[in-house]
Amino acid sequence: MDGPTRRDFAWTMVEAGLFPVVEAAPGRNPARLRMIRRKEWRPCYLALESSGELARRVGLLHSIYRECHLCPRQCGVNRLKGETGICRSTSRVKVASAHPHFGEEAPLVGRRGSGTIFFSNCNLRCEYCQNWEISHRGDGSYMSDEALGRLMAAMQDRGCHNINLVTPTHCVPNIVSALRTAITLGLRVPLVYNCGGYEPLEVLRLLDGIVDIYLPDFKYADGAMAEKYSAGARDYPEVAMAAIAEMRRQVGNLTGDEDGIALRGLMIRHLVLPDNIAGTEKFVRFVAEKLGPDTYVNLMSQYRPEHRARHYPELARRITGAEYRQAINWARKAGLTNFETQ
Repeated sequence: MDGPTRRDFAWTMVEAGLFPVVEAAPGRNPARLRMIRRKEWRPCYLALESSGELARRVGLLHSIYRECHLCPRQCGVNRLKGETGICRSTSRVKVASAHPHFGEEAPLVGRRGSGTIFFSNCNLRCEYCQNWEISHRGDGSYMSDEALGRLMAAMQDRGCHNINLVTPTHCVPNIVSALRTAITLGLRVPLVYNCGGYEPLEVLRLLDGIVDIYLPDFKYADGAMAEKYSAGARDYPEVAMAAIAEMRRQVGNLTGDEDGIALRGLMIRHLVLPDNIAGTEKFVRFVAEKLGPDTYVNLMSQYRPEHRARHYPELARRITGAEYRQAINWARKAGLTNFETQ
């Protein structure tokens, strides 16, 4: 008798609670994207698999675990031996949840949702993290790279428009290894690299030709704020600027199909924080001047005090309407022409 099908695997994930359905976020003003005919597009990772380059990249990425520098923290621990650094992860991948998500940006969601896979733990450890149970406490279940690949394929089978890898930085080797399994199972949808923006150029260059859509945060324009609220990451602004510039070099501006579904390109998220802690004015100027005014930006208004935010009076409240309107005005003044508001 044959083994379980990918559909059987998907239902197994549903029953295990890894496939909840997330409802759409209302009231969005979506940005724009360039169009390419769907029949003329194919995911970039297929060419690397055919040439044998993808297998080589898996080897290179796994070797980083021996003295980990997958993120700019450069902890140097041997994760293959179970040692952990600031992200508290070994070389085994841990998944908190996976589901079709309808609350992401409109070009990712479409009618069938974005296939989000939330990885446990994080390299930034922000004091106000809204997913702290996953990112700080590390809730989730371990799985093999092969099982992760089957999960990717199962998401496609459920109709998801893409595979949305949430907080992937610290487990990139497992993800790329899993991708090879998913390709053999017929994966043909875009890979979305949904990260905090704190990425080293060395690893990003190993992802060139693998990732179709980059979806980084830009959290802070001031290193002192990053140091205070994200576990000492004082170099965050310059690291994130360099990383996002590299992402744009690889994939360009956002491109989608005839139905407005994203296929390739750069999308940047920026969470507006109280008292302009995030440095929104500097951020939008950086985008306009260094990346181009037509870069896709999501100015997010949904900040709420979570995790340890109430230990900081300046973070212990939501933003006001006036603060969000000011963020929009800064974006317009900087010349941005393709930003999403909420």
